[in-house]
Amino acid sequence: MVSTEKIILGIDPGTAVMGFGLISVIKGKMEMISIHELILKKYPNHETKLKYIFDKTLALIDEFHPDEVALEAPFYGKNVQSMLKLGRAQGVAMAASLHRNIPITEYSPKKIKMAITGNGNASKEQVAGMLQNLLNLKEFPTKYLDASDGLAVAVCHHFNSGSLSDTKSYSGWESFLKQNPDRLK
Repeated sequence: MVSTEKIILGIDPGTAVMGFGLISVIKGKMEMISIHELILKKYPNHETKLKYIFDKTLALIDEFHPDEVALEAPFYGKNVQSMLKLGRAQGVAMAASLHRNIPITEYSPKKIKMAITGNGNASKEQVAGMLQNLLNLKEFPTKYLDASDGLAVAVCHHFNSGSLSDTKSYSGWESFLKQNPDRLK
C-alpha cells in the first residue's frame, strides 16, 4: 500500500443497508481506497444485524488501518423505533472503532451534505454525483447510495479537519463518557 498521511473510514449507519467509505489523504489530496455496503435486510433479527455491523466494522479497521473514523449522527425522525434501531447501529460501529482505539467524530446529515454539495438539503443522488467529481471517479463503484453516504462522511471529515464545530469527537471510551455523562447510568 502507498504511504499515506491519513486514512479515514466514513460510516453511514443503517439497519437495512450500512455504508462504509475509505479515503486516503496524501499531501491534502483525497483518493478513494474502497467503498462497501453491508446488506442487513436478510438477517432475521436486530441483534444479529448489530453483531454483523460490529464484525464488519472491525474487519474494515483491521484490513485498512484507518487513522480516524467519521460517522453520520442519527437524525430525529417521526418514528422513534427506527431512530432507536439506527442509534444502536451507530453505537455498535462506534464501539468497534473505540475498541481499536481509533478516534471517532460524528457529523449531522445536513453538515455532510453541505460539505460535499454546498446544499444541506441535497439529495443522495446529488451527493453521489459530487463525490464522483471530487474523487475523479469515471463511474460510481456501487449502486447503493448508503455506501456513497459512507464515503461522503469520510470526505466531509477531511474537509472539516481542524474545524470541529457542530461535531462530536472521542479519542476513547473515557473521552466518550466524559462528554456524555447522561448516557452513563
